Amino acid sequence: MMAGAAYGTPASASTAAAAAALARFADPAADAAGALAAMFDFVRPRNASDREGPALRYTAVIELLETDPARAAEVRRHVLHLLATRRLVGFFADSGILPSTGFFTELGRIVADRLLADVPDPDDLRGALRQVFHRRRDWVWFSALPTDLSRRFWHLIARETPGDDAMARAIVVQILEALLILSYRIGGTDVEGEFGRLGPEFKDLAACFRGLTGASQRYVDALRAHLSDPAMGALDSAEVQVLVGQCQAVIARARRLAVAQGTSVRLSYVLRRSEQTLQRISDLGYLLDAGVVNEDADLRRLEVVDRWSALVRSALAAESQRCSLRSHVGAGVSMLAMRVTENAAKTGEHYIAETRAAYHAMWRAAMGAGALIGAMALLKIFTGKLDLAPIGYALGYSLIYGLGFVVIYMLHLTVATKQPAMTAQTLAGFLGGLHADGARRAADLDRVVDLFAAVGRTQTAAILGNVAVAFPMALLLSLLFVMLSGAPPVDAEKAAHLLHDLDIAGWALPHAALAGVFLFLSGVLTGYFDNHASYARLACRVERLPWLARLAGPARAARIGAYLEANLGGLLGNFLFGCMLGTAGTIGMILGLPIDIRHIAFSSANLGFALAGSGFSLPWQVFAWGLLGVMLIGIVNLVVSFSLAMWMAMRARGIALADVRGLRQALGRRLLSTPATFFTARGLPRNARTDPPAYPGS
Repeated sequence: MMAGAAYGTPASASTAAAAAALARFADPAADAAGALAAMFDFVRPRNASDREGPALRYTAVIELLETDPARAAEVRRHVLHLLATRRLVGFFADSGILPSTGFFTELGRIVADRLLADVPDPDDLRGALRQVFHRRRDWVWFSALPTDLSRRFWHLIARETPGDDAMARAIVVQILEALLILSYRIGGTDVEGEFGRLGPEFKDLAACFRGLTGASQRYVDALRAHLSDPAMGALDSAEVQVLVGQCQAVIARARRLAVAQGTSVRLSYVLRRSEQTLQRISDLGYLLDAGVVNEDADLRRLEVVDRWSALVRSALAAESQRCSLRSHVGAGVSMLAMRVTENAAKTGEHYIAETRAAYHAMWRAAMGAGALIGAMALLKIFTGKLDLAPIGYALGYSLIYGLGFVVIYMLHLTVATKQPAMTAQTLAGFLGGLHADGARRAADLDRVVDLFAAVGRTQTAAILGNVAVAFPMALLLSLLFVMLSGAPPVDAEKAAHLLHDLDIAGWALPHAALAGVFLFLSGVLTGYFDNHASYARLACRVERLPWLARLAGPARAARIGAYLEANLGGLLGNFLFGCMLGTAGTIGMILGLPIDIRHIAFSSANLGFALAGSGFSLPWQVFAWGLLGVMLIGIVNLVVSFSLAMWMAMRARGIALADVRGLRQALGRRLLSTPATFFTARGLPRNARTDPPAYPGS
């Protein structure tokens, strides 16, 4: 079956249109870039919603070339001429590899280019490619083209024809130069300032980077001599490939050290750029070997063309996105996400109950937090009665929330809505392992379903524990206040206001969504500060403070430093989350916008204060409506924070929804067969397993 049939191509119409798109190749004097631009103008989608059109039209072009050797020879001649007469070094050494200038410098260049476009150099291949792919969003549909179509196109171009030797030689010379530039670039990796923080272990191993530079120089010199005098023997890239593998192992070890010791945006950037550079050196060496290694030449040629196709495809896609602000910021978000999610993921493991003992401990921790939240809600009500400037209210509310959450954290209690931002990172880590290891897919899938069930029952315990105590705690405090002062802490007017805040027909749910965003941000901040504490070696720095050592003694100073390094993320993440909650309403008041927050635990406490403030005479319909508001506020809190955290964690690990499509079916089967496992501890072991599964990547 022809490939076009697989895509449903109407043969007659597509063939005629494809022939018209290829007409410019018939003129030997035609500009190769212009001819390719005409061909891809035909392939380009007619509108943004056209998903299948580019593949259909590209298929028609390739089928026409496969059935018309003369036309294929015309296209081959122009493509080879384009490659042989343009500067290729920048394309092979830079396209698809992060620039050395860094994230923010590159961001400034993209913004400047969007304001005042750069003038492309027509003598450089990248300038010619901008002529071919001249629309900013071309990379979207180009990247979506099936890879087999790209391979078929380059198999047509790679066919040997008389007169190709000179052009092939010119291309090889520039690939040699690109490989040499990349090898010298990677040779300086160990002198990067950020790598020095990883310790002497990395410095000892980094000598292989310099070895790779020397091996690449010998390889390039031998091939250049072979090109000048074919009688001279030529090396293959075997030594280069071995050293590339060793360097990749060093980079992998550096990543593991960075996870353990903390990392930075700069270090993450350098590690990713080094990985891309090493892969490009390997690809270029493999391509250059095509003219040197003669055994099984036909099979080798097919493999080389496939490697070339993949390399050019990725480099073309990267070059098309060179001035894409969205792509650049997205890559930066991905690096930042990976920086903070590893620490958050390890924190999230503590919020997953896989035994009955852990499940009951979660209930106790949530109930303790519920009692404190009831008291915090009362303090907020008292603060609201003070005659303060707006900034005074913001400061007062922030201190109540922030210090209260810090106390809850230090007492090892649990606020239910803090869990999703952490557990999502852990789940994404297991999803990444599921995506990466197909051989163990079934077992891994069962493990991920177990984790989702554990997260579900743990979250249920935390929510019910918070609400089950925060609400009666508010009633108890109100009764105590009546006994001491003769009146409840809130009057009828304030009670009506508190009930209005829970009205799902008003702004309750949008405000709950904003609280969910803050919950997500607090998880990000927790991961960030945990990472920063490790990276900055906070324990050693605090221990070395002279005044602290004199005041508390060296041993106690060391314990304080160790505690801060281990808990800085939790302390600052909770405090800053409280500041977000405390300032939101004041900012909304200053701006005249309906900005505020609703949090399930505080909402349940406020419902209790409203009930007591009304003299326990609320109509049951009003109370039920308020209780429904509390439940929906909680659902929105959890869904928003969990969705954002899962999106960030999956983006950091390069996981797409399509990669885990079997998970939904597995979760559905588990819900139908044993739904109780998502909500209760029934069937769980009493104590921890003797061999608990490790977090992926730890």
